[in-house]
Amino acid sequence: MKEKWDVDIKPQNKLLDLNLKDVWTYKDLLFLFVKRDFIAEYKQTILGPIWYLIEPIVTALTYFIILHKMGGMPTDGLPPLLFYLSGLTIWNYFSTSLIKTSDTFIANSNIFGKVYFPRLIVPLSIIISNLIKFGLQFGLLIFFVFYFTITGEFNFEWGWRLFLLPIPIFLMAGMSLGFGLLISSLTTKYRDLKFAMAFGIRLFMYASSVILSINTMPQYFYNIFKWNPIAGIVELFRAILLGVNSIDVFSIIYSVVFLIILVFVGVVVFGKTEKNFMDTV
Repeated sequence: MKEKWDVDIKPQNKLLDLNLKDVWTYKDLLFLFVKRDFIAEYKQTILGPIWYLIEPIVTALTYFIILHKMGGMPTDGLPPLLFYLSGLTIWNYFSTSLIKTSDTFIANSNIFGKVYFPRLIVPLSIIISNLIKFGLQFGLLIFFVFYFTITGEFNFEWGWRLFLLPIPIFLMAGMSLGFGLLISSLTTKYRDLKFAMAFGIRLFMYASSVILSINTMPQYFYNIFKWNPIAGIVELFRAILLGVNSIDVFSIIYSVVFLIILVFVGVVVFGKTEKNFMDTV
């Protein structure tokens, strides 16, 4: 008589056999990881989450002094501090999520080697937990929006465009997830990528319209930068929240298409790597 098992664990042989339903089955574990990521990072610090607010303020002030005061760089007609804070707020969410997700296999190899659960839960938990940090920095940005509105340096207008704010946030979350899945899969064999990430992410920031206005660039550079989907998302975030520029529909469509392809490829490569990554980590 053939025995009947409650759970049958079998290797995944098909390229597209991703078992995404398992992620929903383990949703409680997902939120447990989210809680762990947030608490563990600042558990033994004195200021705790206040560091989330200190970092963008100090960075924005540095760019204000060096780029605007000393370099005379334009800021799309916005108060310089508001221009830099808006770019840094959405960029910090992307860069922090990307750096942490790109280290998924190496940082969690001890857990992955002992117990089964959908590995995709770990990078997803990082994307979600970093929304808390983004929320705090976004609140700081809103404070300065109202401050400059009161002082008369900026005119904030309520409008329908504010309902579109989740779009750039969702796109940036997807970008960091897609890139993170690809890089984490590659770093299991090529550890050099881990070191390249440290300075590569900083260089990428300058090409992403975070502290440099893409609208005041020479046409040659503008034609190059507009194909950077991250730069388009940063500009979309500013356009929706601050209304400094019109919303570029082409940029939205391009970013969405790029995101779909990126996440699909990232999930497929990630799923393939998780089957045998313990042999190379």
